[in-house]
Amino acid sequence: MKILKYVWEYLMLALGAVIAAIAIEEFLVPCTILDGGVVGVSIIINNLTGIKLSMLTLILNIPFLIIGLRVMGSKFLIKAGFSMMVFSFALEVFAPMTDITEEYLLAVCFGGMLLGIGVGIVISFGGCLDGTETVAILLNRKFDLPVGRTVLFFNIIIYTVAGRLFGFDRAMYSLLTYYITSKVLDFIESGMNQAKAAMIITNDGKEIADMIYQRMGRTVTILEGEGLISGKKVVLYCVLNRLEVYELKKLINDIDASAFITINDVSEIIGNHIKKKAAAE
Repeated sequence: MKILKYVWEYLMLALGAVIAAIAIEEFLVPCTILDGGVVGVSIIINNLTGIKLSMLTLILNIPFLIIGLRVMGSKFLIKAGFSMMVFSFALEVFAPMTDITEEYLLAVCFGGMLLGIGVGIVISFGGCLDGTETVAILLNRKFDLPVGRTVLFFNIIIYTVAGRLFGFDRAMYSLLTYYITSKVLDFIESGMNQAKAAMIITNDGKEIADMIYQRMGRTVTILEGEGLISGKKVVLYCVLNRLEVYELKKLINDIDASAFITINDVSEIIGNHIKKKAAAE
């Protein structure tokens, strides 16, 4: 059963990467509409130099994968690397095919929707297609900068450059595409720009709290609780970002498969909820 679970996860990662590649090559690239992050930079370089987009997305993501290893751990690195390789291969496959549309409005709407669906599937199964989010997470942990806003800041810079090179109408189309993509992501993944609050009811509170701190660099508030039937329990509360939700669930399942977990959106955070990553005592 565990093997089937892994196979299913990687099939879904591949499916999401392929859907995202279709959105890029068949809708956005023909109209010189940019995605954000590494893909957006790759589209700009592709237009200026003619270097294959598939090659650029893979090469430019390598430094971010190295950062991802430090920030998110080896499991994230493997899934992100797999997703990016499938994405790069799919870009190469779809590049010579006939473009679905060259109408800007159709490209923005359908390209943005498909991109949001593809990226949402990849993120939901623990992968990543754009390495800039790992940098945003690193800045989030060091300086408490919101991940979503940091990514948006990077993208605005990219769209501004695109506007100077290809015309500001392309930049505005790209920004609109980003907005549509993020809203579809909200629907699929429940929270593009929001932090998450996790509450965990378990019998192994100390072990889980230590592992969350060791692997994810997140502090945990430990409370005492009592179930009406189950008796005394430990209740853990921690705040994390959307890319860490999958890692948290996997970590808890490895320690206590019977733990009860609720995950909610957080609209605002006041105070420092992130500590420097260190080994637990």
